Amino acid sequence: MYDIAIIGAGPAGCNLARFLDKKYKVLLLDKRDVTNDKYPGIHKCCGGLLAPDAQNMLGSMGMAVPVSILVDPQLFLVQTIDLDNKIERYYQRFYLNIDRLAFDRWLVSKVPESVDLALGCTLKTYSSESGFVRISFTYNGSSYSEKARIIVGADGGNSTVRRMFFPDKKTPSVYVAIQEWFETDNTVPYYAAIFDKTITDFYSWMITKEKTLIIGSALKKDNLALDRYKMLKMRLRDYGVVYGKKIKREGSFIFRPKDLSTIYTGDETCALTGEAAGFISPSSAEGISYALKSSYCLARALNDGIDDFQRRYRKLVSGMKRSIAVKNMKCPAMYSPLLRSIVLKTGIKSTDII
Repeated sequence: MYDIAIIGAGPAGCNLARFLDKKYKVLLLDKRDVTNDKYPGIHKCCGGLLAPDAQNMLGSMGMAVPVSILVDPQLFLVQTIDLDNKIERYYQRFYLNIDRLAFDRWLVSKVPESVDLALGCTLKTYSSESGFVRISFTYNGSSYSEKARIIVGADGGNSTVRRMFFPDKKTPSVYVAIQEWFETDNTVPYYAAIFDKTITDFYSWMITKEKTLIIGSALKKDNLALDRYKMLKMRLRDYGVVYGKKIKREGSFIFRPKDLSTIYTGDETCALTGEAAGFISPSSAEGISYALKSSYCLARALNDGIDDFQRRYRKLVSGMKRSIAVKNMKCPAMYSPLLRSIVLKTGIKSTDII
């Protein structure tokens, strides 16, 4: 029997496995096999920008980002395109442009050898038994089961673990992220954040990686999401954005915690961490820093013993909840066309393009 079974080997799951005390027998399971280039769905839908908060968290944990995960170009400006008000501004930001798959592989490589790693496995069911939880999953078409004292959901937005274990708990607003990769010879010297209320009440983005351009958007989860994404591409074409042949399309669900009551860390049998718990920025959808912080907090809580770990965990993440509350206070200035136009027209903290 395992002490802890972690579902999801992304930033939250790998980080938790790394910091858990060696006294625990740990299983780390993920539906993706990032070590296998031929595995379907290996790429995660992500813009692949490592924000300063995530950089700071990695540094504080003694993790030096290898140059092998960085991609050209490394840029230092964000172009803000407000299509609602026909305003454009540029702001200095210090993101690292990364290959997200290479980043995920690097995190998996940091998982201790004492942890049993099961990649390419899909969680199917669970059942509670005396003193433990039994989970069943499939691997290469065959079914398996294991039992653990604690299950941890580290499986991101629209978490399967959260839906299985806590179907009655209120969840953050669910958005669908859609992005497409295009061939391009036009290396734009900045990233772009696009605001258009007819497309989404969140935001869209453009990111250059090598000879490709990513165009993406976080859209309300409904039957018109793909139509609104297509409209975004048309508007960017009209705006003057040039790109070539489409290479691929990616999609995923993301949480947006507009209400702190939707952030939920679980119970004494099942813990939630990272985006599965609702820890993600409601203003920018940046989730890696929150995944690293919350999983580290959970590891600290569990390392003091499994009994009553949730009380300690909730106390440790209270600062993160306050951070999300502050970011929610910023949202009106970012996502209200009127307030945003006032801010952008002032030009405060913007950079002039020479």
